Amino acid sequence: MTYRRYALYYTPAEAGWSHWATRWLGWDMTQGAPVAPPEGLDIDPHGWTDTPRRYGLHATLKPPFRLAQGEGFAQLTEAFQHYCDTTPPVEIGAPTLTRLGRFLALMPAPQPAALTDAAAGIVRAFDPFRAPASDDELARRRAAGLSPDQEANLTRWGYPYVMEGFRFHITLTEKLSRQDIEKAEEILTAHLLPLLPERLTLDALSLAGEDDMGRFHLIERRRLAGQ
Repeated sequence: MTYRRYALYYTPAEAGWSHWATRWLGWDMTQGAPVAPPEGLDIDPHGWTDTPRRYGLHATLKPPFRLAQGEGFAQLTEAFQHYCDTTPPVEIGAPTLTRLGRFLALMPAPQPAALTDAAAGIVRAFDPFRAPASDDELARRRAAGLSPDQEANLTRWGYPYVMEGFRFHITLTEKLSRQDIEKAEEILTAHLLPLLPERLTLDALSLAGEDDMGRFHLIERRRLAGQ
């Protein structure tokens, strides 16, 4: 398959919680196929996951990018494999169901400094493969209203929420109304939270690609094997 953009993600290993959350979102990036919602719910959650469904269950580490001129998929995968083989794991921390404005996500509380540093290292390492952001992409990011630090990140790295502005999050919903976010929070608290491990570890890195329909597929999940 040919991909129009690539990204570096945290994707969890197969487990009860990740299986449930994948079905909650409605897209299995490993299989590259839609999946039915979890059984036993009194509502179809896919009405709340239209945007995050395209990306699958993940946390972004290097935001989606087009390949720079002169760079190819073979070079990217070679660099990805070398990076994973020489980079050590890092603790993520305890996953907590958190409101991000009108979104719901799993986030560590607090976020370890080592995780922020690890994400910054991934951004730097793979930035040579990133084509510059287009004027339309820059304008779209700026429309949200950026701080001076976020503007500097956007200019340098093509995305405002990296480096010290990085917040690890596994998105579980799109923007919801007050009524819907309370209902979604109630369901996730009852069904997903009891399945979560006490702590998560960034012990593998995932290379993902975006198809022509805007859906992301897992290309490779590789263990972080550095010492």
